[in-house]
Amino acid sequence: MDYVFPTLDYNAFLSRAEFGSHEETVDHVNRQIYRSYQGHKMGEVPNDIFKLRHDVYCIECAFLKQEDYFDGMEFDDYDDCSMHFAAYTMDESLIGTVRLVQPRYAQSFPFELHCTPFPDFQMPPRELCGEVSRLAVKRSHRRRRADSVLGIPGLAPAQDTHLSPEVERRDRSSPMLLLGMYREMYRHSRQQGIRYWFAAMERSLAFSLDKMGFGFKPIGPVADYYGAVTPFVLDLHELSARLAQSNPALAAWFDEKPLVFARRRAMHVRVQGDKSSLLNDQE
Repeated sequence: MDYVFPTLDYNAFLSRAEFGSHEETVDHVNRQIYRSYQGHKMGEVPNDIFKLRHDVYCIECAFLKQEDYFDGMEFDDYDDCSMHFAAYTMDESLIGTVRLVQPRYAQSFPFELHCTPFPDFQMPPRELCGEVSRLAVKRSHRRRRADSVLGIPGLAPAQDTHLSPEVERRDRSSPMLLLGMYREMYRHSRQQGIRYWFAAMERSLAFSLDKMGFGFKPIGPVADYYGAVTPFVLDLHELSARLAQSNPALAAWFDEKPLVFARRRAMHVRVQGDKSSLLNDQE
């Protein structure tokens, strides 16, 4: 009688020392580029974040009136109940920012002041929710070639990465910077027990994110909220499962883990009487 036992392909794994070294290196570099600040400690949030928001929302896009804000900085009532995320160059220049809003008790989410959800939409428990808000990227770092979707982990040129003309014309966000800040929000959310993200954004951006593996779902009609936007919701549990299945490279990058299980050989040991043999099957 033959007995077949599965065994491990040790070439598919990193040693504990190699894995630890990888994490230390990646975390060190990412902490230089991407940082987060607690809104309730407003004195610790860099003024450059609010100045960049003023440049984008007040001057460039004219969504907000410049005269309503002091000293070239844009604030609102949600900043002190938000987690602020920022992207920097290696020479300490701020190039992007976004925040995750968790309103106080009985305070509305920002999108609720401008958007009306569909009648059949059921609001998740508010303590499990946050709203992605005030995305701003410095003009000099928008849609650079290195920040195209072809630079996203898991999106190789051989894949279908064609975007609609509407997405290609969009210049308000840079995908690599966007994903880097989203990754910081994702890690913060998982640590804090936040499961759902709301976001009011243009459908073109939602389409672009969907191509990268995100599944934002519309929860209301188009509304005028700093331009024509649609309210969306994203379930982070579904995101994690979807990325692990459809884009393991991006999933590993989001968790800042080395991609070591991408294609492992199935190995078995067959024992027959007093003889044994090793079977290798490429999956």
